[in-house]
Amino acid sequence: MLYAFKTRLPEPAEALPGRDAAPFPVPGAHTVLDTPLQGPYPEGYEVADFGLGCFWGAERRFWQTPGVWTTLVGYQGGLTPHPTYEEVCSGMTGHTEAVRVVFDPARISYADLLKVFWEAHDPTQGFRQGNDVGTQYRSAIHTHSEAQQAAAEESRAAYQKVLAEAGYGRITTEILPAADRPFYPAEGYHQQYLDKNPAGYCGLGGTGLSCPVGVARA
Repeated sequence: MLYAFKTRLPEPAEALPGRDAAPFPVPGAHTVLDTPLQGPYPEGYEVADFGLGCFWGAERRFWQTPGVWTTLVGYQGGLTPHPTYEEVCSGMTGHTEAVRVVFDPARISYADLLKVFWEAHDPTQGFRQGNDVGTQYRSAIHTHSEAQQAAAEESRAAYQKVLAEAGYGRITTEILPAADRPFYPAEGYHQQYLDKNPAGYCGLGGTGLSCPVGVARA
């Protein structure tokens, strides 16, 4: 029965019940950037949420991006409130592994971040990313404004043309408002995992094709 949830999302009646509060503490500061994981964030900074496979490598890709102020990993887009890693991996919460990115729009635009997102993974694989198989590895963008929603949809259409010309299939990335999909921070040992474990697993891998959106600012 559990294998079924590697290839399909659970219905509400099938999802695990979860809990009213997080069952574990979240570290206060980023181990690389030395900034608060959950705020307060500087005035004028913006938040972006992305799912692109295993969140260990995905988070590192974004914390290495100039203009990003802090990052944290968590679970988003599912049904179970305040899930644990084991619950998410069972496929019975409906969440995807996600990275929350807090950035300075004066240094990097949302379009720039979308370019990083698209080029860092293969968004045509559905419920998998490379050898990682399961609904928690699906590609997703959860937007925090109408402007982000429009930019994400526009970038998806632009990248779809590039992928199709190279022989890839349809992009399966879900683009949905973050307000309807709460972000639940992951356990402390997942935060900046590849900083703490430099030789740790990173399944991140793109198509090698450039996305025609975003121009990095000085």
